Amino acid sequence: MNKSILPRVGTFFILLGCGLLILFFGSALAKALSLRYLLFAAAALFLGFLFRSTAPRPEPTRFSGIRKARQRSRQHREEKQTQEAQKK
Repeated sequence: MNKSILPRVGTFFILLGCGLLILFFGSALAKALSLRYLLFAAAALFLGFLFRSTAPRPEPTRFSGIRKARQRSRQHREEKQTQEAQKK
């Protein structure tokens, strides 16, 4: 199975498990307790978290422009310091 699709399948199972938990609590409030919902919710949540945890974390892209600007300014400062050290 393609590695990039596993986190998405995991998210689907997590959402499915949450929906089944809501159905379980609804059946408890209706006094018609159905433990099947709880069992399937637990299985779906387990599979969901299992699939989500096997995928590597993506590289953060938020604030990448700021990171690049900081890196450039840091390199520029280091170059200035080396040039000043060579002049002395």
